[in-house]
Amino acid sequence: MRVALIDYGSGNLHSAAKAVALAGRDLGATVAVTADPVEVAGADRIVLPGDGAFPACRAAFDAVPGLAEALEGAVIRRGVPFLGICVGMQMLADEGLEYRPTPGFGWIHGRVERITPADPALKVPHMGWNALRLHHPHPVLAGVAQGAHAYFVHSWQFNVARAQDLVASVDHGGPVTAVVARDNIVGLQFHPEKSGALGLRILRNFLGWAG
Repeated sequence: MRVALIDYGSGNLHSAAKAVALAGRDLGATVAVTADPVEVAGADRIVLPGDGAFPACRAAFDAVPGLAEALEGAVIRRGVPFLGICVGMQMLADEGLEYRPTPGFGWIHGRVERITPADPALKVPHMGWNALRLHHPHPVLAGVAQGAHAYFVHSWQFNVARAQDLVASVDHGGPVTAVVARDNIVGLQFHPEKSGALGLRILRNFLGWAG
């Protein structure tokens, strides 16, 4: 199994690559940290990380020649299972509103908007461990218990347009999107590589998922 972890200059690549390799060692997974469109196009699983601001991540992604076309060809046309992490998940949206409106991939409809807790005492960024509220079953969350804790660091959230695309949320002065999914595409707002045994389980589920 060839896993492409996309390197476009944004993301916790070292930790993410180690976590994916560990999760997939019994599945025969090999992890390539790459921006090569040929490797992305030929991968069996694709992971898109992302740290920082939505517009900067989108600009860095678009600056890699042929990458957008290779990713869309693999994920949308061939149906390769795809995992977006943090801003890599947010870029699945129609647009992000951080600093300025910026188009996303439009693969899952919705917008990325600032987190606004009902309780002004709650801080933004939303940072640290939080309990998952599971809305719909999904193969990538197989074996994950209601209330399991994952690690978050973000100020903006993906507000989906369709309820069926919201798989899990957390509470931070109101609901905050944690997991989105549609077809062969899944996105995690939290960092699985920083979420201990839970994160490894989710990554292993993703690697074993047929999409």
